[in-house]
Amino acid sequence: MARIKMEDIVDELSSELKRALRDAVRRTLPDADFSEQELFRNFKREVGRKCNTWERVSDRFVENE
Repeated sequence: MARIKMEDIVDELSSELKRALRDAVRRTLPDADFSEQELFRNFKREVGRKCNTWERVSDRFVENE
């Protein structure tokens, strides 16, 4: 089993995750008015609360280059 540092993964992929989260909210709640920055900040906070600093994932999800 490999270990990943969840908050660092979110930080590394922040621009892609921010756009994906924005698009998902717009698709689910098309009339919602929200701040993309605030939404992502709250998402990161919840990742930190819900996940351990280091999370175990199957080795098949990790590839070293």
